[in-house]
Amino acid sequence: MTPTIPGFEHLRLPGVDGVELAAAVGGHGSPVVLLHGFPQTHLMWRHVAARLAADHTVICPDLRGYGASDKPAADGPGVYAKRTMAADVVALAAALGHDRFALVGHDRGALVAFRAGLDHPETVTHLGILDVVPTLDMWDVLHGVSAAVAFHLYLMAQPPGLPEAMIAGSADAFFGSFLDAWSTGPDALPPEVRAAYLEASRAAVPSIVADYRASATVDIEHDRADLDAGTRLTMPVTVLQQDWGAQLGYDASAVWRAWAPDLDHRLTEAGHFMAEEAPEEVTAAIRDLLTR
Repeated sequence: MTPTIPGFEHLRLPGVDGVELAAAVGGHGSPVVLLHGFPQTHLMWRHVAARLAADHTVICPDLRGYGASDKPAADGPGVYAKRTMAADVVALAAALGHDRFALVGHDRGALVAFRAGLDHPETVTHLGILDVVPTLDMWDVLHGVSAAVAFHLYLMAQPPGLPEAMIAGSADAFFGSFLDAWSTGPDALPPEVRAAYLEASRAAVPSIVADYRASATVDIEHDRADLDAGTRLTMPVTVLQQDWGAQLGYDASAVWRAWAPDLDHRLTEAGHFMAEEAPEEVTAAIRDLLTR
């Protein structure tokens, strides 16, 4: 049986363009939407969501193309653009009666959250980002042999066909390599959770590749247009990340401050899967954000 978040209701809710998203919803109080990363599902929030549900309505969707959500064919550049995925999240929250909400994202979900904050500043009241930099900056800071840590970004940026075939041909080894390499220890991802992530990813290879391919094309265009226009995040922003700046030779705090004037930038000793490895720290950071 696939693990679930205890006490949460599992729903299917409308996104945009006829896409439906699966979501776990629980708790009572002001709404907080939590967006998962790669190669995961909403299940990554199981510890944090349970804590926040004590005094918030917590909404944990699977992004389009992931988990139990719809996986539309990528028949155009906008289908998996972060702009479209952000619009999904706004529509999903509205279907639950929330026209304003706090938004926290990890990894791919953080890129969706970032775009939602830029495109929907009247809707996103607070923005939390876990372990990424914006798409435009991500490509700028990767260089030389240090970029090997992000080989998958370059693989999935290739034209349709080869990346999908290569990954599908060895899906468990491909996705499992990230679950192993990005975790600081085996306790963060119990066997049943790891198996659930692999099963979900195995069934979503074309849409996951399309999500990444968008970040090498249309997402860059959208970020650059906002940067040139002076569009910035107007809500309080908390960024919690590993010290990638030290490893890759850039100032991560400065990168984020260029986008977010009201910024709380924090470094963590936890690994990439910090919501599962250090849920108390992540929950505390979110609660601090919500008081600003």
